[in-house]
Amino acid sequence: MKTAASRMAAAWAVVLRELPDGELVGGDGGLVSMPQVMSAVEQVVSRDDLAAAVEAVRQLLPPPGEGDDGDAERRAALVDRYATVKSFIELLASVVPWGCTEAGKPILAALRGLPKLIAAKKPGVVHIHGLEGLVTGSWRRLVFANPKLAAPLIDRPAFVFAVLEQLHDALRRRDVYAVGADKWGDPRVQLISPRVRERDTVLTALGLPADPRAHLAELADVLDGAYRQVGAGLATNDAAQIADGKLSLARLEAAPYPEGYQAVHDAVAAMLPRIDYPELLLEVNARTGFLDTMPHISGSKARRDDLDLSLAALLVARSCNIGLRPVAKPGTTALGENRLIGVEKGYFHGEGMAVAAAILVSKQAEIPITADWGGGMVASTDGLRFVVPVRSLHARPSPLYFGIGKRPRGTTWLNTVSDKVMGLGGLVVPGTLRDSLYILDAIHRLDATKHPDVITTDQGSYSDIVYGMFAACGYQFAPRHADITDTQLWWIDTAMLDGEITRDHRASNGWGAFNTLALRRVSVPAVVAEWDDMMRVAGSLATSKVRAYDLIKMMTAGGRLTGLGNAFAHYGRIFKTLHLLQVIHVEAYRRMVGTQLNIGESRHDLARNVLFGNLGRLTRGYERGMENLLGALGLGLNAITWWNSLYVDAAVNRLEAGGLSVGPQVRARLSPLLFAHINFHGSYPIQRPDLQGHLRDLHDANANASEPEPQKR
Repeated sequence: MKTAASRMAAAWAVVLRELPDGELVGGDGGLVSMPQVMSAVEQVVSRDDLAAAVEAVRQLLPPPGEGDDGDAERRAALVDRYATVKSFIELLASVVPWGCTEAGKPILAALRGLPKLIAAKKPGVVHIHGLEGLVTGSWRRLVFANPKLAAPLIDRPAFVFAVLEQLHDALRRRDVYAVGADKWGDPRVQLISPRVRERDTVLTALGLPADPRAHLAELADVLDGAYRQVGAGLATNDAAQIADGKLSLARLEAAPYPEGYQAVHDAVAAMLPRIDYPELLLEVNARTGFLDTMPHISGSKARRDDLDLSLAALLVARSCNIGLRPVAKPGTTALGENRLIGVEKGYFHGEGMAVAAAILVSKQAEIPITADWGGGMVASTDGLRFVVPVRSLHARPSPLYFGIGKRPRGTTWLNTVSDKVMGLGGLVVPGTLRDSLYILDAIHRLDATKHPDVITTDQGSYSDIVYGMFAACGYQFAPRHADITDTQLWWIDTAMLDGEITRDHRASNGWGAFNTLALRRVSVPAVVAEWDDMMRVAGSLATSKVRAYDLIKMMTAGGRLTGLGNAFAHYGRIFKTLHLLQVIHVEAYRRMVGTQLNIGESRHDLARNVLFGNLGRLTRGYERGMENLLGALGLGLNAITWWNSLYVDAAVNRLEAGGLSVGPQVRARLSPLLFAHINFHGSYPIQRPDLQGHLRDLHDANANASEPEPQKR
């Protein structure tokens, strides 16, 4: 069987190489006939061996019978659960304000007809006249061929579930939607107007032309230049290699620490003052006023006395996930439990915490050493997983991340961190759904007023559509590809703008060894045809009128791309290829991506140490509760990062004043994510530090040898 499968795989590899665009057009633009394809196949697998391989697979896996789609057993078991849904059908059909596209009309008609079908004593084919086409695959046997029912009677429970399954698929495609709903509404309604005036405003803001032809021709020149430059440098590139029609890239080894780094790192870590977490928050507030900027949910400008103490106590309680009791002090008015509950309802909401987090981001840029860490133009987005041990619509199962048990469910905090190591915002994602469906929403919901230009993420968060949507919105998407061997590279044939195809382009394009790869053409006509709608989508995302998650689900539901989805995918393939060529050619760029992702992982380590209560699990089952708790965690992490940045800068200045030279390369590798000097446990004294504008004394590492060594980063 392995031999048969390998022969068929080899044959199809040849076919895909000869027909890279899925058409009878070769890579050089010439027509390819089927005899030519078979001739190429027989060079790797003989016709007899291929026929024998097909027969071996057929004997082991016989072809499916009519209506056998592999779901018959699951659907039959589903029919047995009819009693659990029967009572909800009428409400589902009549209460929800349904809307639909042309493709969704039969499904919506079937849904609205279900109450009559359920009320019928002996439902038959006449009751579903005109809707028989909705019963497909193994549903046909279950609905029309129940051995206990004589024709023309139908199986009522089976038909109900067949319609509900179609409804679910249509909801994902948004062919059927709930009018006015947030999550299940029609995202197309929320797109900006297609009128010329609004379109021109969007195009000006995004820096894109109304006619995509000149833009695509310019990108073609950029991509052509990139192929030429990278192709010319392959001879001296020790990391990249093209052989046997495949591109390989060697694993990037860790960069060595600059000379003197370890001594400086250890000295700085040892010099950081020891401090309790609540005192750290109050000191940061005294220097930045971040807690004082949190607005009341009502918009009221009045502030209670000692409000900063209440907010600091709440930030400790929620970011550490320990509840109010450990921080409540009955003898102190500002720290009474009732006072804390009232302040939490008024101030601890997502919008208020976002304002405070943005203040810390802007204030951190004023600390001199942060300029060595980055300019704030690069950010990474990654997910931190949390177990949710309570019933929740916003948690999903995953044995890999959340374990196996009675309720092995959880959620993901998709958070963004800048190259200055400050958190820029976060988004709660149910379970472990693919980050690529949410990453653009996370970027458009950043707390910081200044957005980054380059967004890095892990491989699991990328798709061609996401590349295209990021590019249309003005961002450079730079995910880390674990292995580029099987990654498809693309090129732009500008002749397609005139309805033609360039023939024999490999002879004179100057791309070197890249011509031996199965490069594929970007579908220029697809992008041109959908350009106006693509810009409407980009403008709507930039103004937060619609969620990228809804649009991506709509454009990819059912495993097939819509016309708009296909256009975004082809547009994204241009930028994916440019990104991969830069990864191949520029080691510093590749290291930048990896370094930024490592910053996010280190921040997650700190987050795990801060949010230690309830075993690091989220016990709030509703979405807003999760968002508020994780928003508090993000705000606490930013406060810690700001405080560490201030004192790391002071420690470096002390070392330099003592005669130790600390170069820019060493300063760039120092991290503000150390935490061994911060006490997150204990009785939580909530008192303002009396520093009178001065910094704390830096710690003398030799003063007390019994203290724990600072954790290295």
